[in-house]
Parts: sequence; structure tokens; C-alpha cells
Amino acid sequence: MRTKRNKKGFSLVEVLMAVGTLAVGMIFIGGTFLVGIYFSTIATERTIAAVAADEAFAKIKIFGGNLNSAVVGQQTPFEVLNAIDPNEFAYPSIKTLAESRYCWSALCRRVDLNDRRVQVTVFVSRRVGVGARYRNPTDPFEPVAALYRPVPLPVEVSADPGNDVVLTINEPGKINWINDGYTIVENTTGETYRVVERNADKPDTLLLNRAWDPKGIYPDPDTVWVVPPPIDRGRGPCIVVYQSEIVF
Repeated sequence: MRTKRNKKGFSLVEVLMAVGTLAVGMIFIGGTFLVGIYFSTIATERTIAAVAADEAFAKIKIFGGNLNSAVVGQQTPFEVLNAIDPNEFAYPSIKTLAESRYCWSALCRRVDLNDRRVQVTVFVSRRVGVGARYRNPTDPFEPVAALYRPVPLPVEVSADPGNDVVLTINEPGKINWINDGYTIVENTTGETYRVVERNADKPDTLLLNRAWDPKGIYPDPDTVWVVPPPIDRGRGPCIVVYQSEIVF
């Protein structure tokens, strides 16, 4: 009897428990690989975006002959001040806008009438997929050609008097333009804010990463600029936002 017990194999229950434990472990290991790929992609894109932004500031200095037309206390798209070849907005410069995966856009705001400083805010974005439709800057509710680039557009907002980290979107048609993690730029001061969360119960309400600081010079309602997601696509194209002051 003792010899028979020593030669006894694993039971079916023991095998199933071992396989189940192994399966759970492989699921967790697989999850870490996916997270690693995600953060690796983000790091790569932000590295590319930093170089693209440097190139954008250099081009703005070269082509920014009309920066003195920028308005104090108001953001103006760079292409409105200086009409340049659309392919100049592509990154890298050796590619056309149709060939490039990344592009940039910029807003300009004159700091003061008494000096020659212009605050330039550069948005570096990815062109999301083949055939992605973006919003027309002249008519934000209409799509433009697939080869166009994503650009920042204005959204009217108002501050919550009882909570200085909350904003309300005043334009119902633009509620879906701003989502979690997006960067917005205040129109009159050029201050940048990160959207921590868009309220699920009140989708027109935004929670900011810091207190709203208009410095007492803005009208209420105010305007913020943001690169909205492509039409019919969920992922936001804007990677990073950089600011610099340029003397024209």
C-alpha cells in the first residue's frame, strides 16, 4: 500500500489550480508589457515634440515679419499674422504636410505696447490616422480636407465663483472639444492649464490642475484655446504645448 501511494500522480484538481495560478500570473505580466509600451510611446513622442517645438520657434523668428501686428491681451493664430506655405508647419521640414506624422501650430500675443516682446505658444500635434478629419478654423463645426492639420480653436468658458479650479464650457456644441489631460491656454494672459478631469455627471464642467488665475484683466465669460480631437475620432492629437517670448 505504501509503494502505491508513493507512485500516485497529481490529481485533476491540483493540475487545474496550478494552471489557473499560472494563467493569472501571465495576465499580470502581459499587463506590465502593455503599460511599458504605452509609456515608451509617450516618452518618444514628447522627445520628438521638443525638437519639433524648437524648429517651430526658429521658423517663427524667420517668417514672423508681422509679429508686431499681434494684439495685447488676445491670442492670434500665427498664420493669420504671417501667411506662409502650409508645408512649413510639418515636422520634420524635409517632408510635406501630406507626408508628415507630426505638425505644429502657434498662437501669438503681444506682451505690451511699450516693448517688442511677443508671447508665442506652440502646439505640437500628431496627425491622427489616415483620413482623419479636423475642424475648419473659419467654421469649427465643419470638417476640412484630410491632409489638413489640427489647430487650436477658441472655446468660451466661465469661472466657478465658488471653486477656483473649476471652469464651465459655455458653448454646448464644443463640450467634447476638451477632455481629460488636455492643455488649454487662457486668451488674455496666455496662462496654460492642464485639465485633470471633465465631470462625468456635468460634462460641461472642467477640473483644472491649478487655480484659475485671470489676474483681473479678463472678461467673464472668458475664452480658452485648445486643439480639439479630430471629428469621428476620440484621441486628442496635441502632444505638448511650449511657450516662449520673441522680440520682433
